[in-house]
Amino acid sequence: MSAIPKPDMPVVELKAKDLPAYCPNPNMPIWSSHPRVFIDVTHGEAACPYCGTRYRLAEGEVVRGH
Repeated sequence: MSAIPKPDMPVVELKAKDLPAYCPNPNMPIWSSHPRVFIDVTHGEAACPYCGTRYRLAEGEVVRGH
């Protein structure tokens, strides 16, 4: 299950070294926390099912060994 991407939500661009991706991410304020969920960005862009924050792999990044 994934959230419907909301165009007004921020996009977090990740590098391969940042994987595995999860939300809430370390830059989010503690007051907005929700249960940690892992986000699969290996196929483009994915959204957090709780808050709708969008995550994507930066252009040119390659995921290996997963």
